[in-house]
Amino acid sequence: MNAALPLPLAEPQPLAHRRKHEADKLAKRLRHQVGKAIADFGMIEDGDKVMVCLSGGKDSYAMLDVLLQLQKKAPVRFSITAVNLDQKQPDFPEHVLPTYLRSIGVDFHIIEQDTYSVVSRVIPEGKTMCSLCSRLRRGALYTYAEQNGFTRIALGHHRDDLVNTFFLNLFFHAKLSGMPPKLLSDDGKHVVIRPLAYVRERDIEAYAELKQFPIIPCNLCGSQENLQRAQVKKMLAQWEKDTPGRVETMSRALGDIRPSQLSDPNLFDFLSLGKRGDAALPDAHAWLAGGETLPDYE
Repeated sequence: MNAALPLPLAEPQPLAHRRKHEADKLAKRLRHQVGKAIADFGMIEDGDKVMVCLSGGKDSYAMLDVLLQLQKKAPVRFSITAVNLDQKQPDFPEHVLPTYLRSIGVDFHIIEQDTYSVVSRVIPEGKTMCSLCSRLRRGALYTYAEQNGFTRIALGHHRDDLVNTFFLNLFFHAKLSGMPPKLLSDDGKHVVIRPLAYVRERDIEAYAELKQFPIIPCNLCGSQENLQRAQVKKMLAQWEKDTPGRVETMSRALGDIRPSQLSDPNLFDFLSLGKRGDAALPDAHAWLAGGETLPDYE
């Protein structure tokens, strides 16, 4: 009697199928996080004209891609126009963005403004250019938005950017402030939204690789490795390595502020806290001069 032949092992799941499954999960997660941010902060309303600022980096590509997906099933009607500012950097591949945007059939406009020459002329070689570059870029985008009736300006900052900015302001500017998911510009004319506020940078990196976005690196700043933001980013990366999930915890903390547990008398009425009857409010000048006379309790 012949020995029973062993049953063949089940064929392993095809690699392509596993990759598609992971890609679908990632895309679904991004849509959920962007949709939740839009709902939580009232980022987009019915009839909005949304100007999606496209830099050519992974973040803005991902933002545009997810917003276009959400637009198809959104509970409100809104338009999307991708806008890029061509800053006339040397060797900038001008054809990349128009070619890509035409291929996906999205409305777009390229603003041409030579901010590169301005920044290069004003900022000494080797110094940080980001601040001036950012102001000039913001001015050009705000002007175009106003001229063309856009009601929302969408920027591609993600969750890690929001946390980084908080610590940047804490360490270098002595203030507890950050990069809000939604804000009104200083002149009151523009509503700026950050739909990626809940999205992790590493998920955006994976999504950009998956979608094969034609990334355009920013060469304006060269290799300025001592930027304050780069220092903070390095610090947070080490914290995340030592304690995985720490950045997520800090991100949630930005949405759970307790004014009474901080020290800003403009946000919480410490003067009235525990005040007895008609006791006079403290006289700061008198206290500083040592002129207050304490009552005799003996």
